[in-house]
Amino acid sequence: MLSRTASSLYWLGRYIERADFTARLVEATARLDLLSSRPAGEAAWQSALAVTENESAFAAGGARLGRNEVACFLTVDSSHPGSIVRCLDMARNNGKAVRTALTREAWTALNRAWLLFEGRPAACELPETLHLVEAVKSETRGFAGAVQTMLRNHTTSFIRLGQAVERADNTARLLDVKYHILLPEGEPVGGLLDRDQWTTILQTVSAVTAYRWVYSDGLTIANVVDLLVARPELPRSLAASVEETVEVLGQLARRTGKHGEADRMARRRAQQMARTKAREVILSGLHEYLQGFIRDTGQLHAAIGRQFQFV
Repeated sequence: MLSRTASSLYWLGRYIERADFTARLVEATARLDLLSSRPAGEAAWQSALAVTENESAFAAGGARLGRNEVACFLTVDSSHPGSIVRCLDMARNNGKAVRTALTREAWTALNRAWLLFEGRPAACELPETLHLVEAVKSETRGFAGAVQTMLRNHTTSFIRLGQAVERADNTARLLDVKYHILLPEGEPVGGLLDRDQWTTILQTVSAVTAYRWVYSDGLTIANVVDLLVARPELPRSLAASVEETVEVLGQLARRTGKHGEADRMARRRAQQMARTKAREVILSGLHEYLQGFIRDTGQLHAAIGRQFQFV
C-alpha cells in the first residue's frame, strides 16, 4: 500500500471519530446546560470549547458565550477546523482519495454525513442543532458498522488505527477538563452540579449504562475515573484505545513487515496502562497523568507517521 493511501485512511479514521465525539459532546453539554443554573451552564459550554481546543478560535470571533453560539460554532461553523462540518469535510476528502478501497456502504455513510451540512446556514438554534448532531451520530455509526464488515486488510487496519488514536486523545481531554476546570468556584465536590457534570461525561462516551453494570455503590469520582481510564471493557476508555492501538499495529506489522518506533511506543504504553490503578492516579495527580497521556498520544501519532512514511 502506498504511504499516501495509508495516510488518507488513517486521517479518515481520525476525522470521522472526531466528528462523532464532537456531536456527542454538544448533545451532552446541552443536556447539562438545561439542568444547570446560568453560570454553571456557561461553564459547561466553556468546557466544550476547552475539550475540543477551540477556545482561542471562538474568542477571536467575538461572539458571546451562549448555548446557541457555541453549539453552532462546534457544528456548522466552517471558519475553523474544529467544527463537525469541517471534520466531515476533511474525512470525505480523505475518503475520496481512497474511494476504491472503501465499500459502497462505507462511502455512502460518509457521504450522507457530509450531505447533512450541504446548504445549511451557519446560524441556528439549539433544538435544530441537537437534531443535526443526532443525525451525525447516526451516520458515523453507519460508517463504523460498514468498516466492521469490510475485508480485514490494510484499509480497515489504518482506519481503525486512526480511530483508536483519536478516541484516546478525546477521552483524555474530556476527563481532564472536567476534573481540572469545569466545576465553578463555590460549588461543592460531590454536590448536585458535580454529579450532573460527571453524568454528562459518561453520556459523552456512551458509558452511563456500563457504569451502572460495573459499579453498585452509586456515582463517585473514583469509579468514573476507573471506568474511563483503566477499564478495557469500555470501548472509549483509555485502556481500550491503548489495547486497540497495539492490536492494530501488530496486524499491520504482520502484513507489511514494518516494525518500528510506533510499535515499541504503543507496547510500552500498554504495559504501563496494565499497571494503572485509578485511585493511585487520583492521589498522585489526575491532571498531571492525563496531560502526560495526551503528550504521549501526540508522540505516538508522530511515530506512526514516521513509521509508515505518511506524506
